[in-house]
Amino acid sequence: MRYLMGVDGGGSKTYTVITDEYGNKVGDGLSGRGNHQVVGIETALMNIKESIDKALACARLTYKDISFTQFGLAGADREKDFSILRPALSTLPFETWDLVCDTFEGLRIGSENNIGVVLVCGSGTNAAGRNKEGKVIQTGGFGYFYGDAAGGTHMAKETFRSAVRSWELREIPSVLTEKVPKFFGFQTMEQHVDDFLDQDIYDVPGELTIVLHEAADEGDLLAIQILRNTGKELGIAANSVIKRLGKFESDIIPVVLVGSVLQKARNQHLLQSLKSTIVSENPNISLIIPDIEPVYGSILLAMDHLGIEAREDVYQKFRAYRRK
Repeated sequence: MRYLMGVDGGGSKTYTVITDEYGNKVGDGLSGRGNHQVVGIETALMNIKESIDKALACARLTYKDISFTQFGLAGADREKDFSILRPALSTLPFETWDLVCDTFEGLRIGSENNIGVVLVCGSGTNAAGRNKEGKVIQTGGFGYFYGDAAGGTHMAKETFRSAVRSWELREIPSVLTEKVPKFFGFQTMEQHVDDFLDQDIYDVPGELTIVLHEAADEGDLLAIQILRNTGKELGIAANSVIKRLGKFESDIIPVVLVGSVLQKARNQHLLQSLKSTIVSENPNISLIIPDIEPVYGSILLAMDHLGIEAREDVYQKFRAYRRK
C-alpha cells in the first residue's frame, strides 16, 4: 500500500492529511501558521513539522512509509521564496516530495486535468493559472501596493471606509453607518470614529466582512457596490492570467474559485460581477466553486506524481471528508 501526504500551510494554520492510494484518509494533523512570509522560516518549518508529526502519529506511520509528499504553501510565490523554502523542507526526512504555492492546490481540486485559472479570495487574494503546455503564471498576491484590490482584509477596510464616507455624506446613505459601529460596540459612527482616532487605529479585522454581507443581503446599495467592485477586480485578475498564459483558444477555460469569500459566502452580486468581467473578454469559461478542502489538492497532485488515476470515487471521498 502506498501512502500520500498533503501539507497545506497558510497564514492562519497548517493542515496535513495522509491518505492511501485509493483516497482513504488515514491520518491528519493541525498546527500553527505555515507561511514563512508571515512568521519567518524557522517558525513556519516548526509548525509544518508539527502538523506532519501529528498526522503520522494519527495514522501510525513513519516518514519512510510516505511514498510522496506534496507541500502547498502560502508565500511560495517567487524564486526567492523557493530558495528559502526548499532547503528548509529538505531537512525533513522525506525521500520524494514537491512544493507548489497553495494557489495551485485550489486549481487542482477544481480542474481534473490541472489546466485553467484559479482565483483566491480569502483574507488576501491571488490569481494563477496553468495551460495545456504546463506553463504557469501568477497575477497579484502581493497586496494593495502591488495592484491587488480584493480579499477579505481589503473588503473589511472598504467597509469601514465606506461607512465613514456615508456618515459624512460623501457617499450614498447606507445601513453600514449603523452596522459598523454596532460591530465594534459603539452606538453611533461619531463615537466610533472619535474612539479610533483617539487610539490611532487605522486598521480593522477581516471579520468586518460579515457586516458587509449582511448589509448586501438587506439590499444596501453601498455594500452591494463594494462586493461588485471586488468581483470586478477578481475578474480582471482572471483575464490577466488568461492573456499572459495563452494557449486556451477554442477551449472551455475552467475558472476555479477558492477561499472563504468565494467558497463560503458565495455572494451573488460579487459572483455576477466577476463572471461578467471575465466573459466580456473570454466568453468560453466555466466557473467552478469546489466543495473540497485545499489540502486534498496536494493529495491529488501527489497522485499525479505517482501516476495514480483519481477516479470519481476519490473525489467523492474528499468531498465527504470536508463535511465531517
